[in-house]
Amino acid sequence: MYQIGFDNEKYIAMQSELIRKRINQFGGKLYLEFGGKLFDDYHASRVLPGFKPDTKLEMLLSLKDKAEIVIVINSETIEQAKIREDLGITYDQDVFRLIDAFHAAGLFVGSVCLTRYTSTKHTKAFERILNRQGIKTYHHYTIPNYPYDVDRIVSDEGYGKNDYIETERSLIVVTAPGPGSGKMATCLSQLYNENIRGIKSGYAKFETFPIWNLPLKHPVNLAYEAATADLNDINMIDPYHLEAYGVSTVNYNRDIEIFPVLNRIFEKIYGSSPYKSPTDMGVNMAGNCIIDDAVCQEAARQEIIRRYLRGLVDRRLEKATDETVSKLEKLLVSNEISVAMRPCVAAAREKAAKTGAPAAAIELPDGTIITGKTSNLLGSTSAMLINALKHLAGINDKVLILPAAVIEPICELKTKGLGGHNPRLHTDEILLALSISAVTNPLAALALEQLPKLRHSQCHTSVILSQMDSKTLWKLGIDLTSEPVYEKKKLYHSK
Repeated sequence: MYQIGFDNEKYIAMQSELIRKRINQFGGKLYLEFGGKLFDDYHASRVLPGFKPDTKLEMLLSLKDKAEIVIVINSETIEQAKIREDLGITYDQDVFRLIDAFHAAGLFVGSVCLTRYTSTKHTKAFERILNRQGIKTYHHYTIPNYPYDVDRIVSDEGYGKNDYIETERSLIVVTAPGPGSGKMATCLSQLYNENIRGIKSGYAKFETFPIWNLPLKHPVNLAYEAATADLNDINMIDPYHLEAYGVSTVNYNRDIEIFPVLNRIFEKIYGSSPYKSPTDMGVNMAGNCIIDDAVCQEAARQEIIRRYLRGLVDRRLEKATDETVSKLEKLLVSNEISVAMRPCVAAAREKAAKTGAPAAAIELPDGTIITGKTSNLLGSTSAMLINALKHLAGINDKVLILPAAVIEPICELKTKGLGGHNPRLHTDEILLALSISAVTNPLAALALEQLPKLRHSQCHTSVILSQMDSKTLWKLGIDLTSEPVYEKKKLYHSK
């Protein structure tokens, strides 16, 4: 059952105020490295119920008169055409998407910085597109033995060789399309180049997870480990913070491991470091805005289960390794979390066993379980969706809001007209049919009105779904998991 455990408005107010204070701490200018997703943060909204996917964007909008966006991209990812798996687009295309999204929200994008720069065909084409749109581009170069040769890094042969990014505002938000882009290095390069120009500026890091003031083994922090299982991120007690202040806080291994080097770079630039620990560098207030810890703990346990089930599917799709799945499984076992705690899994498996065909089950936000079975006209997920909408609308289960006479012509068009092999309607097709029927059928219209009530529902299917069905459920705000099994045994599976 969906419940609120996080105060979103309080978070926006506290977070923006802390960032303002950090700007003033450094004399009026701050480079803020933004880790994770700046918007569309669905992981945070799942493990902190009440956190909105675009909350961080809202927070920045409260500072938009001070904020300037610098987007960083590693030039190598442009040449490699690296893909963002969650969006299915290349990193360079995602830069364009981010710029459009920031502009649409009313935020100022000052420039794009290309790190590890080399002048290659695709990189130059990428820059031309940006420059034609009035977006400035800058080059940062590979520094030998980075980040360990501090003397070379903090010199004319290191950061000094990089282009100096000209900025206009007091809060410079440095973000990127994905990890390994060079956000931190870009911030530090700017600190060096501004310091030799006599400009006072500082650095801070905005990472939502792990949440520093929650216990190490808190389910919300464990869910972060599950989300980054493929990156081998490990939550740890920050030893530097514990030594400096006698207070136990949580950070992750990469930040803790690099802190001594980072501290030396600060000392080389400023003469002394402004921070005593990795935790000091952070500006995350999420832990202060949890209003029901039990709700957030349970939401996080559910996220760990989903990550495990998705890991099994990803391994079946050759997108995840045995090592990643093993790590996810250990998180379940060591924290006494079981797949049985996700009710829709057992319901979908039971329905599939009973019908001998693919099946689907959805747990609605009020805890009600609705199932769907495969038929000649509908896939199991489409049937489940119709059944759920009828339940929410109070329509008797025996009433057909989409009679065969409405569905059959569409099925015939798919096969005879368009040459398809599967006549059954996908979820997007069943919703289109329902929309058309709603014009003349009041019950179809009533069912369609229930769509917003599906948000925060949990769904499990007995087979791997097509990308189209998966995307439709995602757009409806339904959290999906599946068995790592294809509906049919074949080598090619259409999307």
